[in-house]
Amino acid sequence: MDRKKFIQTSGLGLGVALIPGIANSKQLFEKSELAGKLNPKIIKDKEGEVLNVLGDVQTHKLIGGETDNQIVEWVDDVEPGVGIPPHIHTKEDEIFRVIKGQIEIMVAGKTTVLEAGDTAFAPKNIPHSWNVVGTEKAKMITSAFPAGIEEMFKELAKLPPGPPDFEKVAKICGNHGISFLKQ
Repeated sequence: MDRKKFIQTSGLGLGVALIPGIANSKQLFEKSELAGKLNPKIIKDKEGEVLNVLGDVQTHKLIGGETDNQIVEWVDDVEPGVGIPPHIHTKEDEIFRVIKGQIEIMVAGKTTVLEAGDTAFAPKNIPHSWNVVGTEKAKMITSAFPAGIEEMFKELAKLPPGPPDFEKVAKICGNHGISFLKQ
C-alpha cells in the first residue's frame, strides 16, 4: 500500500474509532467528582482581570473560585527596576516562568537571572524575591498553589498611587501569611 492511500484509509478509520471517545468525554467529565465544581476555561492573551499591584501589572488568568482553590495564575507585565523584596509565604508555593525580559530571582539565598524560557520554583516557607533587570520590560507567568493570594493582590491594588506605605503593605501581606525579611 502506498503512503497516500495508507493515510487516507487509516485517517478515516482513526476518525471513526475516535468519535465515540470524543462523544463520551463530556459524559466522563459530568460523572467525575469535579463536575459542578470546575468549568473548562480558555483565556486569550489579552483577557483577564488587570491589577496594578505596586507597579507589578498583573493580569489574572485563573483564580481560586475557578479552580476549586487549587491554583491561581497571573501574568506579570513589569518595567525594569520593579520587583518584590525578600519575603516568605506560609500558605502557597509559587512557580515563576519568564516569557520576555530578564528577572533576577533569589530563592533560598541563591540568586540567578532568569531569561525567556526559564522557570523557578519557590516553595512555601522558603525566602524568595524577584526584580526586573536589564533595560526591557519583562513578562512572567506566575502560578501559586493553593489559591487565595489573589485576594491579597486585590487589596494591594486598592492602595493609592505613588510610593507605597510599607507598613500598610506589610500588614496586608501579613494578613495573608506573607512576611518580609529585614534587609
